[in-house]
Amino acid sequence: MPELDIKNLKIPQHIAIVMDGNGRWAKKQGKARVFGHERGVESARTMVECAAKWGVKSLTLFAFSSENWQRPEQEVGFLMKLFIKALDVEAKKLHKNSVRLKIIGDVSRFEPKLQQTIQKSEQLTEHNTGLQLNIAANYGGRWDIVEAARQFIKQSDNHKLDNFDEKTFSQYTLLSSQADVDLFIRTGGEKRISNFLLWQIAYAELYFSDTLWPDFGEKQLYQAIEDFSARERRFGKIKS
Repeated sequence: MPELDIKNLKIPQHIAIVMDGNGRWAKKQGKARVFGHERGVESARTMVECAAKWGVKSLTLFAFSSENWQRPEQEVGFLMKLFIKALDVEAKKLHKNSVRLKIIGDVSRFEPKLQQTIQKSEQLTEHNTGLQLNIAANYGGRWDIVEAARQFIKQSDNHKLDNFDEKTFSQYTLLSSQADVDLFIRTGGEKRISNFLLWQIAYAELYFSDTLWPDFGEKQLYQAIEDFSARERRFGKIKS
C-alpha cells in the first residue's frame, strides 16, 4: 500500500476506538468467534503503528468492557489468555518503539497472572516518551466517574468542596494527565458509545465505520482522520 499523505490533515491529539466486529468477522469466515479476536490483535497493532507514525499523542483502545463478563465463559477465558499472550509479545515491541502502555479499568478482577503481566508491561514502558497507548480492560465509563467521585470524597476537605468544579473533578478521573478525546471511532457498523470514556469524550468528534474490526487498517484510520479534519470544532461557540 502506498504511503498515505497526512501533511494536510489535522491530526487528533487523542483517538479512542471501540474495536467492534471480531465475532461477526469470524462468522463470515466460517470460524469460531475466538478466531476473530486473534485477528483483531493485528488490527490493534496497525493502529498503534499508524498513530505513532502520524504524531497522535494518545491512543485508547477498548479491549474488554465491564459488561463483557456476561459473554460465554469459554470466550471470556480465551480473551483473558489472549490478553496475557498479547501483552507478553507486544510489550517488548512497544518498548522498542518508545510507546508507553497504560491499562485502564478495574484490573483487580483479573487472575493474578494477568495482573502480574499488566504490571510488568507497564513498568517496562513507563519511561518511554512516544505514543501513549491506553488499553481499556474491565472498564466502564460510569465506573470511571464513580471511582473519581470516591477518590475525591476520600481526599476532600471543606476547602476543596468550596472550590469544586469540573476541572477539579477531572483530576480524579482516569487519563486525567492526557488530553480529552478528539476523535472517537467505532467499527463494526454499530452506532453506540457503549459506556466508553463518557467523561473524556464530551466534545469528541464521533466516527462510525461499517468495517469490521479485523478489516480496519491504515486506510480506514486515514479516512476517519480525513473526516475529522473536515469538521469545524466549535466547542459550544458559534460558527466562525
